[in-house]
Amino acid sequence: MSPLAGIARAKVLLRALRSRNYRLFVAGQSVSLVGTWMQQVAMSWLVYRLTDSAMLLGVVGFTSQVPTFIFAPVAGVFADRCNRRRLLMLTQALAMVQAALLAAAVMLGVIQVWHIVVLSLVLGVVNAFDIPVRQSFVVEMVTEREDLGNAIALNSSMVNAARLVGPTVAGLLVATVGEGICFLLNSASYLAVLLALAAMRIEPRAGNQKPRRHIYHELKEGFLYAFGFGPIRSILLLVALMSLTGMPYTVLVPVFAKDILHGGAHTFGFLMTAAGCGALVGTIYLASRGSVLGLGKVIVFSTCLFSVGVAVFAISSSMALSLAALVVAGFGAMTLVASCNTILQTILEEDKRGRVMSFFTVAFMGMAPFGSLGAGAMTKVVGPRITLVIGACCCLAGAFVFAKNLPRIRQMVRPIYARMGIVKEVAQGMETAAEQPQMPKEKE
Repeated sequence: MSPLAGIARAKVLLRALRSRNYRLFVAGQSVSLVGTWMQQVAMSWLVYRLTDSAMLLGVVGFTSQVPTFIFAPVAGVFADRCNRRRLLMLTQALAMVQAALLAAAVMLGVIQVWHIVVLSLVLGVVNAFDIPVRQSFVVEMVTEREDLGNAIALNSSMVNAARLVGPTVAGLLVATVGEGICFLLNSASYLAVLLALAAMRIEPRAGNQKPRRHIYHELKEGFLYAFGFGPIRSILLLVALMSLTGMPYTVLVPVFAKDILHGGAHTFGFLMTAAGCGALVGTIYLASRGSVLGLGKVIVFSTCLFSVGVAVFAISSSMALSLAALVVAGFGAMTLVASCNTILQTILEEDKRGRVMSFFTVAFMGMAPFGSLGAGAMTKVVGPRITLVIGACCCLAGAFVFAKNLPRIRQMVRPIYARMGIVKEVAQGMETAAEQPQMPKEKE
């Protein structure tokens, strides 16, 4: 590849960075995400070191995730009502305080398991508000509408790059200076995000002056809008199905590493790294796409890839095959979620963006703890292999249903793009995904 071709390719991959606000966001978030992954790894190790209990690991994980299911829809109402940048600054500051309290308790030698559970619950509530607000804030940071999909893909790339770096750094620090320093560094990392948010120049949203009604009515309005419109409903249900039945494979990876592949902690690390590498490749692939053309087809294909990857991992007794299967599963999962996110962000009405993205957060993250509990219970009855195969089959069935509905989705999406003045290529992409013959051009 010539240098000029490489530069051109890089411009396509990073085109969302031409927006100043998004550049600031990337700079701050890249630092903070590494700290977040460091804290997650250090907290799991701390719980296991204090208790030697796998069950308590599950309890801590559940308490950190279940608030998303409960509070995220309410957070969506606030995301539509209030200044999203200020809300993000508040949630980031609260997360910084949580990490600082955790660091202080560990470094002072007074930490107990109930401290960890309570602070995990606090962080879960903070994240339940932070994630929908941050998802809906992306559109305000990107000045060019056609860069929205690239911005979402780059954001996912940051998460997965930090997923590869953070645990490695945490492992070294835990082994040398203890868990407390990981929590302290994570607390300090939030300063990068706060400074980036403070430096942004955001134009006021048109919907900010709308009269406010009772939160129940606005929540009901968002729910009826999201689940009353076929394309949004189909995407949310597919993501929820994947999170509930497919993603619990991550909880069972330690079981496969120890009991099926007959390895130890290093085997578990290699398997999780393989999934992370696949996810990172998926986000780079989406970022490299020149447009959102054909994302409907990508959703179907990535769901099938994810299902096949999980199923092969379930039946594999070979380390090499298991690693390859998790690369495929990681690629499929991240490509599916980021593609669904892109389509949702593109077709939403602005005054309901926060509420719909909160439902997306519930579908993707709020269903995860219930899926994990279900997978754990099912494993005791039918074993880990059959549990994962059943989950993979459920996801594959969801892909077939979504593919069957694509022609109808195309028909329902087309009038929205005409009304909102969004580029036609998006609607054409859904049409291509449905493998429909090319429609005659309509008169403008």
